[in-house]
Amino acid sequence: MSEYKYLTGFGGHFSSEDERCPNALPVGQNSPQQCPYGLYAEQLSGSAFTAPRAENVRTWLYRKLPSAVHTPFLPYAGAKHLSHNWDEQPPNPNQLRWKPFDMPGAKEKSVTFVDGLHTVCGAGDARARHGMAVHVYLCNASMDNSAFYNSDGDFLIVPQEGTLDIVTELGRMTVSPNEICVIPQGIRFAVKLQTPCRGYVLEVFDGHFRLPDLGPIGANGLANPRDFETPVAWFDSETYKEFNVISKYQGSLFVAKQKHSVFDVVAWHGNYVPYKYDLSKFMVINSVSFDHCDPSIFTVLTCPSLKPGTAIADFVIFPPRWSVQEHTFRPPYYHRNCMSEFMGLILGRYEAKEEGFAAGGATLHSMMTPHGPDANCFEGASKAELKPERIADGTQAFMFESSLSLAVTKWGAETSQKLDAQYYECWQALKNNFKLDN
Repeated sequence: MSEYKYLTGFGGHFSSEDERCPNALPVGQNSPQQCPYGLYAEQLSGSAFTAPRAENVRTWLYRKLPSAVHTPFLPYAGAKHLSHNWDEQPPNPNQLRWKPFDMPGAKEKSVTFVDGLHTVCGAGDARARHGMAVHVYLCNASMDNSAFYNSDGDFLIVPQEGTLDIVTELGRMTVSPNEICVIPQGIRFAVKLQTPCRGYVLEVFDGHFRLPDLGPIGANGLANPRDFETPVAWFDSETYKEFNVISKYQGSLFVAKQKHSVFDVVAWHGNYVPYKYDLSKFMVINSVSFDHCDPSIFTVLTCPSLKPGTAIADFVIFPPRWSVQEHTFRPPYYHRNCMSEFMGLILGRYEAKEEGFAAGGATLHSMMTPHGPDANCFEGASKAELKPERIADGTQAFMFESSLSLAVTKWGAETSQKLDAQYYECWQALKNNFKLDN
């Protein structure tokens, strides 16, 4: 796997040319009568033309052939466990925990990133551009001579095991565990891999991910813009007899054929781009006196709703950090929430539940469903000596938090056979410690 180059920053306007074709970008205009090198100009719009400037995103692509050169789309038979059907299972308000999802073995049937997408839960309607979905990917084969794009929304991809080598229309990037990447709506990409891979995907139908506002924190902190990386322009020089383009549209998959690669963009400029981020670069904010700050201080990216301060989805992490609070129960507090909380574990052991919640698995605590530390965690933390200590070293847990009430799919509830029916037992040993005279 070669070392790829990146442009750094978040939300800015970038320009990039494949170094094999210097001066491929037109000068002084977007769509000249004749583009350099005989290229075609094509605009990719990620917002309405009339969106406010701060929210207006688009990129101009200069490519060998327009994207329109393909045969008609037909239904695609793969990805049998990708779903937007939120009514196939009865509602379930219980605390839910999944054991690690099984990856296909290296010698098993070839399963690509697209075919290995399995929907766990979600809400809303991609046709109305409102909602979200949570998927896991379980794959063991590269996408050869094919590409995928999502017409329904953005993908935030969280690798848990195995490195993804991702080719996009705008360039190439590698994404390993403890890194994430975002592929915005409509951008075509292919995932190549060397070993079986597993990870999580947060899909949002509303708008795009952005950095959260910092408010009183000030100008710096959390995920800093300089640490985000966008691939530089690169085009595929191979010739193809047949290339498949897979589209996710209104929750269904379709495929079209063409005789050229979609990765033929020689140069581009704009602010609608794929990007990656290393979670180890997150600047942690935490209490240095007593009690907890809310977990929102761990937000990496957010997709806002139309309601101020309320997200369609936040991507939150719980990274290694110092814990120093005085006379405080330091693990996460017991909680009931008007938001839905889907958690996953990339590596290590989560501080509030060191047993049962394993890397590659997940939990879902739905709206107003109570949750918090298990009995062992409560007993230990209630009696621990409160001295400064490092917590979560070697661990990376994350949360997809949403203002939507998430429904679990049939695959998540039954077919995966990973739902842990004993999860509720982790709280049953909690004792009534009430004393009338304190």
